[in-house]
Amino acid sequence: MDSMSKGSGGGSSNASTHTMVGGMMRTLNEKGSDVQSSLPPSSVHDGTPRTGVLGDSELQDPNPPSSFPDGGAEAWWTVAGASSCLFVSFGWINCVGIFQDYYQENQLAAYAPSDIAWISSIQLFFMIFMGIVVGKILDDHGPAIPLMMGTFLHVFGLMLTSVSTTYEQIILCQGVLSAIGCSMIFYPAFNCVSTWFLAKRGIAMGVTVMGSSIGGVVFPIMLIHLIPKVGFGWSIRACAFLILALLIFANCTVRSRMTPLPRPLVIKAFFTPLLELPFLLTTLAIFFFYWGMFLPLTYIVVEAIAQGMDPTLAQYLVPILNGASIIGRTVPNALADKFGHFNMMILMSGFTAILILAVWLPTHGDSANIAFTIFYGISSGAGIGLAPILIHKISEVRDLGVRSGTAFSISSLAGLTGSPIAGQIIKSDHSSFKNMKVYGGISCAVGTALFIAARLAVGGIGKKKTY
Repeated sequence: MDSMSKGSGGGSSNASTHTMVGGMMRTLNEKGSDVQSSLPPSSVHDGTPRTGVLGDSELQDPNPPSSFPDGGAEAWWTVAGASSCLFVSFGWINCVGIFQDYYQENQLAAYAPSDIAWISSIQLFFMIFMGIVVGKILDDHGPAIPLMMGTFLHVFGLMLTSVSTTYEQIILCQGVLSAIGCSMIFYPAFNCVSTWFLAKRGIAMGVTVMGSSIGGVVFPIMLIHLIPKVGFGWSIRACAFLILALLIFANCTVRSRMTPLPRPLVIKAFFTPLLELPFLLTTLAIFFFYWGMFLPLTYIVVEAIAQGMDPTLAQYLVPILNGASIIGRTVPNALADKFGHFNMMILMSGFTAILILAVWLPTHGDSANIAFTIFYGISSGAGIGLAPILIHKISEVRDLGVRSGTAFSISSLAGLTGSPIAGQIIKSDHSSFKNMKVYGGISCAVGTALFIAARLAVGGIGKKKTY
């Protein structure tokens, strides 16, 4: 009984008393009203039950969703394993600028940049879109099954990529097979960490997402140095072996605190969250933000070379960007625990839009490009690190898989279409990147406006509590 009385607040400082109502424990705040009564019943953001009542399944659960330990050996081992998952999934996806330039100069020199951009777009799409499937598996069976399947598919897909020579083969192996594996690695990492942390969720997720930044530094440098020495095939295989080693560690350490709760597949469950205004606005905000945010990741190398930057130096823009994103994926997350996750996302997404329109658009020269790359790495890194937390803030902990899958499956359409649309804009402008940058900056600005609307829908105006 004592452990339950401590858990409902999840580390919150709100004083609470407990009364028995109809034989069930009911958590009341110090004024005697239900905890979280200020939010819509389906928008509870701290992992407590929507109604404020601990149901029979939770009373029998030795690790109820409402009792977040916010630390401990198993929790931090999960963070370490999850960070490895991000290293090999999003960290690998962050190499798109390297592949865009390499394919244009080698295997796919006969194809237009917009055609080649479909490889990275399809890769990003499948990694994010498959969350709607992976989330259901995760909620019903825990992280072990998707992690093992993801390990096999990601490594196998890259091994096949290493021997691919045609456009269709590369799309199938790198863009689809490997990307589905990434999805089965990516979602368990994020969702499992959230089951262990509430008060420290921002910093825990920041450390987790930092893995993608480190991967985004390591993989491009590996490829830059290995391809001239051992060729494209063995360079990809070397990356695949590193990925396999890290995923063996992740399979041994990533754990969910929640006992899996299999439930019947109800298609409606994937669409019901969209009836909640905070969830709908947050999902749309992530969509528009992603629509513009990934464009510099794809085209920064190609655009710099077009401006006259030495190709060798231009290749290093990708690891520079990802190195700077280490700051963006840790410091804003830690500050968000104190000042509000929605508030911090609004600040960083707005900063991203300003950087694209006011810095990247008029930028010329090597020094200016490098400066933009550093600051953009910080701002976009925060956007990637904070977006999943926003969904977790307005979701019950037992529904994280399905609700995250719904939100990011919709957002994946932005990843699928953003780069090819940008490629067509570049082509129609006779290889000018100006209007592509305008398109990216406006998309991020619209996303920022929607984040503001979502924050108001969640927390209102003038309330003391931060969101």
